[in-house]
Amino acid sequence: MKAPRTDRGRLLLVLAVAAVVTVFTATVPLLRDWFDLRVYYGAVNGWIHHGGRLYDYRVPGTTYGFTYPPFAAVSMLPMSLVGLHTAIAGALVLNLAALVLVLHLLTEGAWRRHGWFGCALGLCLLALYEPLRDTFSFGQVNLLLLALVLTDARLLATGRERLAGVGIGLAAAIKLTPAVFIGLLLLARRWRAAAVASAVTAAATGLAAWVDPAASRFYWTEALWDTDRVGRLAYVSNQSLQGILARLGVMDRAVWAGAVLVVLGIWAWRTRRAVAAADWPAAVALTGATACLVSPITWVHHLVWLLPAFAVLVRTGHARVAGTLYTVMCTSVVWLWFHDASGIDGFLGSNLYTWITLGLLLWLPVGQLRADSLPLARSTSATATAPSTTAPETTPAVGHPGPPSGATATGVACGPATGVACSPGPGRDLTRSPSSEPTGSTNPAAANPQSSSRRASS
Repeated sequence: MKAPRTDRGRLLLVLAVAAVVTVFTATVPLLRDWFDLRVYYGAVNGWIHHGGRLYDYRVPGTTYGFTYPPFAAVSMLPMSLVGLHTAIAGALVLNLAALVLVLHLLTEGAWRRHGWFGCALGLCLLALYEPLRDTFSFGQVNLLLLALVLTDARLLATGRERLAGVGIGLAAAIKLTPAVFIGLLLLARRWRAAAVASAVTAAATGLAAWVDPAASRFYWTEALWDTDRVGRLAYVSNQSLQGILARLGVMDRAVWAGAVLVVLGIWAWRTRRAVAAADWPAAVALTGATACLVSPITWVHHLVWLLPAFAVLVRTGHARVAGTLYTVMCTSVVWLWFHDASGIDGFLGSNLYTWITLGLLLWLPVGQLRADSLPLARSTSATATAPSTTAPETTPAVGHPGPPSGATATGVACGPATGVACSPGPGRDLTRSPSSEPTGSTNPAAANPQSSSRRASS
């Protein structure tokens, strides 16, 4: 099918696709009624205006309350100054702004080349992605955290390490999952950025402890270790290693810990290869996938952390693979096994998003940046020196980009001045062209926050 040649035809196509997306999102997915935002809003308002304890709040008619570290509540204090509907509107605006920033960082601004038509179709496709749909309709914070992490990654990849670490530190203080990215900084030997991120996390956590010592003490000694506060481990929305084991009836923590150690080992090995190849996009994508796998609970909406992996697939010439996996994650297919995840079909189908995440960790291309993605790959440290043009270079490590343009594999300079022809390094196809009222006083949310049947909040 060819794209319309006229603006009128393009507009009609965009309107038709938007209509299909609207019908799909209004019928197939399950609407979430801003449930998580109601949790945040009710907990913060009860904490500030009614003298309640932060972690005692429950959404009326449910057993679900605030589960994030205390600093998350401190960062949400502005909600205590407005009504619930204003808070919802503000969350939508913030999530939209974060989405724009995330897309800009993941595509290196390439979206500009596609004009309004390409951008409109792209937004329609994004609206189908289940983790993204859930992030908006729950009023979740994952996009904001992803934007903070990707901003730090851009700083690191472009040699501005002096400013890096703050975003990752804040994200880790708000929600524990992004703390894995501090591990990425350590693997990459970005000591300054790792120290900044750790210091920011510690300072934010200390601020929250100063604001409410009792809440901090309760969270770090009790709430953090009680996964029942978040939801059932076997619930089909939990697309993590722990979710797979729980649906199999395996509740031994030692088995889960062993699986986590294996995944972390694979992540460390593949991520070090990515960093050695100056491939920061892949390193970030691998870390995002790993965070989803090792977290005890990874609800479907947490899988916005896979967006960097899809961007890597597209930018390394694997658009069909990216499109296939992305389409699967638009279907809400795992909910077919909501009531019964037994049998081979249940094992495979109810964990399908986890299998995709694990596949991305194992097979995501590393060190295969195309020419148009090289600006994002500039991650050499300040101590790195240019290769000598007088002595032969050693053979590059597997997955590492070849010699820089202007030098041959033997270190001899190429170009008109020497008469030696230049060729692109391995893995770089230069012939290709280019991704003020508590909730209790409002109408209470249904007791089934995440589906037409009982689900858990996060």
